[in-house]
Amino acid sequence: MSFAPEPIFTHGKPPAASSTTAILLCNLGTPDEPTAPALRRYLAEFLSDARVVEIPRLLWWLILHGIILRFRPKKSAAKYASVWMSEGSPLKVWTQKQALMLRGYLGARGHTVEVRYAMRYGNPSIASQLDQLKLDGVTRVLILPAYPQYSGTTTASVFDAVYSWAAKVRRIPEFRFINNYHDDPGYIAALANRIRANWLQNGQAQQLVMSFHGVPERTLKLGDPYHCECHKTARLLAEQLGLSRDRYKVTFQSRFGKAKWLEPYTEPTLIKLAQAGVKSVDVVCPGFSGDCLETLEEIAMEARHAFLEAGGKEFNYIECLNDSPQWLAALSELSIQHMGGWPTQPRPAEATLAASRAAALAMGATQ
Repeated sequence: MSFAPEPIFTHGKPPAASSTTAILLCNLGTPDEPTAPALRRYLAEFLSDARVVEIPRLLWWLILHGIILRFRPKKSAAKYASVWMSEGSPLKVWTQKQALMLRGYLGARGHTVEVRYAMRYGNPSIASQLDQLKLDGVTRVLILPAYPQYSGTTTASVFDAVYSWAAKVRRIPEFRFINNYHDDPGYIAALANRIRANWLQNGQAQQLVMSFHGVPERTLKLGDPYHCECHKTARLLAEQLGLSRDRYKVTFQSRFGKAKWLEPYTEPTLIKLAQAGVKSVDVVCPGFSGDCLETLEEIAMEARHAFLEAGGKEFNYIECLNDSPQWLAALSELSIQHMGGWPTQPRPAEATLAASRAAALAMGATQ
């Protein structure tokens, strides 16, 4: 008995013309629109992930469906509406633009690589993008999480989604995974450049607050490296900026529930600074590669209000890396390192066209 091999592509569609190598840029996710029904769908998927909420499943199911999904969607929808862009959710807008620009930056360096983006929760899903890449004839995929610092709650969950997809596929592409890049020189330099540019325009505040997304404290005790990687990022960034230890603080935001999370918390820290006589602060969120609800609403709006109400005078939010050319150059270098040995060169007949297209992508995405 003989078995026909699983085809690389189906339905008569040819492989992608550009490359059989691809990068999948994976971010956390976002609702499709700033409405309560959309938030209910999104939160149900997000908060059902055992990597995100590590308590007994039955107990959590009752809390999630009996309380949280009844009351939180409407409140969260209003928050999303306050930062929603004409093109859609900020997180999706910036992630999509980064994927487009990354392809252009790689092409400008002679690497013809397909670059797509996906969301761990929401659309486009990791599974749907992997389906399409396989359909397009891609045989090698580099999984690039949008999280510089590794955490089981984020990075590992992205990997789970890839493994789950692969468990249902017979002919699996070759995968590589980037675990972290919290201390990558290009990433640190891009952050430092973003902050210096802001200082040139707005002046330097008395304190720089580096706010990272929080996770439950128990994750640190269980061996998650996230806390340590956040602090290393902060230390390296402070060194690049020439800041002494008393000129910056590391804090954690976005608490959820009653459990103890990593401390110190961002908003209470800002209130204490104002009450202690600090009149001006700069706040940056190094763990977010693109602006989103947690930076634009929680920090630039809510935290700003708390600091000023407590007696502070000047609150300056420094935007995320977003489409910074230095950041995209660093991301392309990181990708090239991890694709080492994989074929990323265009076929001779396509070389000129690919170079022109890459340059157009890199230039057009910045406009």
